[in-house]
Amino acid sequence: MMRKLFLLLFLTPVLAVAQQKQITLEDIYKKGTFRGEFVPGFAGEDIDSLVKAGDVKDETGKPIPLGDYLVSDDKKRVLLFTGRESIYRRSSKATAYLHDIISKKTKKLDTEKVMHPTFSPDGSKIAYVKNNNLYFYDIATGSSKAVTTDGKWNEVINGNCDWVYEEEFEFTRAYEWSPKGNYIAYYRFDESKVKEYQFTQYDNAYNKQYTYKYPKAGEENSKVEIHIYDVANNKDVKAQYEQGDIYIPRIKWTKDDNNLVVYWMNRHQDDLKLLQTNAQTGASSVLYEEKNKYFVEINDDWWFLKDGRNYLFTSEMNGYRHLYLYSLDGKTKTQLTKGNYEITEVNGVDEVNKRIYYTMAYPRPMDRNLFVTDFTGKKTFQLTEGEAWHRTELNESFTQFQDYRSDLNTPQVVTLNDIVVDKKKNISAKLVKTLNENSKLKTRLDEYAIGKAEFIRVPNSKGDTLNGWMLKPANFDASKKYPVLFCNYGGPGSQQVANRFGAVSMWHQLLAQKGFIVVSVDNTGTGYRGEEFKKKTYLQLGKFEIEDQIDAAKYLGNMPFVDKDNIGHWGWSYGGFMSALAITKGNEVFSAAVSVAPVTNWRFYDNIYTERYMRTPQENAKGYDENSPINFTDRIKGKYLIVHGTADDNVHFQNATQMITALVKSNIDFESAYYPNKNHGISGGLDNTTFHLWSKMTNWILENMGNTNTLQPAKPAKQPKAF
Repeated sequence: MMRKLFLLLFLTPVLAVAQQKQITLEDIYKKGTFRGEFVPGFAGEDIDSLVKAGDVKDETGKPIPLGDYLVSDDKKRVLLFTGRESIYRRSSKATAYLHDIISKKTKKLDTEKVMHPTFSPDGSKIAYVKNNNLYFYDIATGSSKAVTTDGKWNEVINGNCDWVYEEEFEFTRAYEWSPKGNYIAYYRFDESKVKEYQFTQYDNAYNKQYTYKYPKAGEENSKVEIHIYDVANNKDVKAQYEQGDIYIPRIKWTKDDNNLVVYWMNRHQDDLKLLQTNAQTGASSVLYEEKNKYFVEINDDWWFLKDGRNYLFTSEMNGYRHLYLYSLDGKTKTQLTKGNYEITEVNGVDEVNKRIYYTMAYPRPMDRNLFVTDFTGKKTFQLTEGEAWHRTELNESFTQFQDYRSDLNTPQVVTLNDIVVDKKKNISAKLVKTLNENSKLKTRLDEYAIGKAEFIRVPNSKGDTLNGWMLKPANFDASKKYPVLFCNYGGPGSQQVANRFGAVSMWHQLLAQKGFIVVSVDNTGTGYRGEEFKKKTYLQLGKFEIEDQIDAAKYLGNMPFVDKDNIGHWGWSYGGFMSALAITKGNEVFSAAVSVAPVTNWRFYDNIYTERYMRTPQENAKGYDENSPINFTDRIKGKYLIVHGTADDNVHFQNATQMITALVKSNIDFESAYYPNKNHGISGGLDNTTFHLWSKMTNWILENMGNTNTLQPAKPAKQPKAF
């Protein structure tokens, strides 16, 4: 009887798992089965409170949808956009309509689609970009004026970024209204000497060639000018700064309408200068300079305060990303936050009460918590607690915040919290109410055999300890041996080992259900562990990163439940580069790899990103060649799948073709898949691309990495060996 009872108790968890539903690719990529509930934050004025649906109509009398819009600061007018077309990662153009909320009249802004329309601060004008030229529209007269006229495709761009600035400096609208609207400061890119890249757009006739300017590592860049246009006087002056092989990664106005700050950076990106520039003359003087033995990070964490005397910013100048408050006259310089922790986001600057709210990777690099510090840096308070991921959003008056909290295995819970300041100016958070517990998703997850992920600490051969997570099958049996799949990105400053729900994806859970142990390890070069850990990869991208992945695979291979002969590596973009290194340089430990849209030689990638970490190929040929997987294809022993989109404007399809050329030369068997007319994201719902890609990768992993303890792919599973 005791034996029967023991067997019953022993088998119950296994039976429970067996009775639970199995995750399908359709659940993830077609049905949205595991989609969480959307909880809006502290939104500005809702369009529905200003404009009634159906009141706004185009020139044909057809109602204009209210989903894509921009409201003027005075709430008197709204821009509505239709037919939006994506261009690159951050850029798009659309038909724009100007609607007067009081008169209810609507007018098309321009006969053509436009980019980046924005209201002037007083709401009387609208600036926008069309056909590489900058315009402004005067609302009172209903007329447009061209600020520039020399714009030409693949030659000159005004008010919009060239490709490499958009991708690597992470902005696309390249103009800024001054605080009072008297001036428009704008970029002029002369890209006439930048080399062109072409790819084929496939159709049913003779196809088309898409040609655009893409400066690869070591190649010439656009010549960048900053112009300041006086709107009232129709006068244009050029900002004065040191010319040459340089970048202008940002421009920002101070609160003074006559004072523009131009961010100047040398090509090596290890010297940043902020130049105070006179809007009337273009003359400049140095406000701030930061040099770094590796490179200076560029971000938007710069605030020129309303007092007109000070500015706030974040910097890694002391080894970790922290907050600083400097005076414009240079007499006062204060470091506001300290410690061996990284600020990951500045959530808000309360200038009235002189406080800064920010998120810190604390208490561990994979956690996030909200803090507040005063302008002296002497009083700091933690507003959220615990080993968890707190994404927070503050209201405009800094009296409340919404906390979107999750952890590795727990879906997001959203709460509303008061910010409480006592008589001694101590600050704390008080729970007001829970807004959403994601109950539908939690109930849904209970229906499926979901594994519980755990954080792991992995020693590398250099004496460092790496952060990772491991997901075992829900019905894990320590007496069995399971294949392992590494899911890795690994690029500079990135993070995949994060204590938030979603870091372990439902695709990872699907693979675990099918009998895989899924692992992610953040290698040397990843973020939120200080500058030295992140920048150690300088001049040799890929070297320390793949050595860490190899060390981690060896470490896991010694675990009794790991099938050390079946350890694979999967990645996309930089992760695809890592997978290509895993199957070449890591051939002794990695038996299979899947590279999606990989860089295969940094000589093929753009110069701003690549040279930030590698300098130019002319200066650092060894660093490029010793870490490019195309140079090590002869080492491959395992199985390899490479996937790419033919219209990838970012990591060119060339990377795949050159890798395949090297594989053929080395007489290495491989499999490949290409997706016609798809960019770096290789996605599409209507044409089934997303589902097809993830199905192909899943089936390939099951077929080429599975063992007796894994499920086989559903029939028909066999994909063509190559396209």
